[in-house]
Amino acid sequence: MADPTSNANSASAVREGSEADRTLVVERVFKAPPETVFAAWTDPEILVQWWGPEGFHTPERSMDVRQGGAWRTVMRNAEGEPHAVSGVYHEITPSRRLVMTWGWEEPDGSRGHETLVELTFEPTEDGTRLKLVQRLFETTEGRDRHNMGWASSLDCLEQFLG
Repeated sequence: MADPTSNANSASAVREGSEADRTLVVERVFKAPPETVFAAWTDPEILVQWWGPEGFHTPERSMDVRQGGAWRTVMRNAEGEPHAVSGVYHEITPSRRLVMTWGWEEPDGSRGHETLVELTFEPTEDGTRLKLVQRLFETTEGRDRHNMGWASSLDCLEQFLG
């Protein structure tokens, strides 16, 4: 249930790069109002319809969407392999901001390195500008793997929102 984008060498990686180097920033504009995009991240029935990279589905989820509440999803790839990730909500400002921790579950059931994910939902003329900031990765390689995963996941969200 490890990070689906990891490789065998990542466990032995040491912290590398500056704080800026180990921070991921992704922005995307969706043709939907902030309320709709925010709900896609906070309503479990909506989230499971798009969550995860392309080719994954999310048959398991639990979300206690409140400050201090826990969340957990289990995504499965095309081969059915589980990839569990979980965290705690730190800040919830409806339709504006969502902050949560993020940590993959390792194959032995332990929790891997934890990062902080900050999402802002800004109204635009065309809909909503989503800004995702995730920090601090242990390595720039970890950041880059998440960049690929988020790009694919946000493609799924864009398709879902139409």
